[in-house]
Amino acid sequence: MDKFTKLTGVAAPMPIVNVDTDMIIPKDYLKTIKRTGLGTGLFAEMRYKDDGSENPDFVLNKPAYRKAQILVAGDNFGCGREHAPWALLDFGIRCVISTSFADIFYNNCFKNGILPITVSPEDLDKLMDDASRGSNATISVDLEAKEIRGPDGGVVNFDLDDFKRHCLLNGLDDIGLTMEKAGAIASFEKKNAELRPWA
Repeated sequence: MDKFTKLTGVAAPMPIVNVDTDMIIPKDYLKTIKRTGLGTGLFAEMRYKDDGSENPDFVLNKPAYRKAQILVAGDNFGCGREHAPWALLDFGIRCVISTSFADIFYNNCFKNGILPITVSPEDLDKLMDDASRGSNATISVDLEAKEIRGPDGGVVNFDLDDFKRHCLLNGLDDIGLTMEKAGAIASFEKKNAELRPWA
């Protein structure tokens, strides 16, 4: 998993409430257990017309937001399954900012290297306004300082669990956390084999 320390990039505004994982990655794209290749299906029902062509009115199809790495979203973002963080990451989204998240989605983000940030409704309104300015208005997210800087220099501070922050800063998913203990595990296995050779 890639480390997340600081991210400066274009933020796409998505002022839609209750975006569930079916909206993030429709079921037609869920025939894989790979984490890659899902970016094309991200928000497919909103991004594409019935004939398969791009919907020019959808935010991520607009030239200013095609390379967005931050999503500023409405309340209750991401209720559902694990494919949703995979699709966001595969598209290039590394951070989602909202007033609230579904618990499973929120925790899955950390396990996949995405930073979900919860802010107040007032701060979300300001960030949504910043994101609405297009590619000339970048937002900086500093996980070490736990702050978001807008294009006008405004700062929004955010809280985050220290353990989750540690994992993102060091690029540690569940396997990475286990591998930090590789020496102790190997020592235990060696001692266990000596004490119980029949096992």
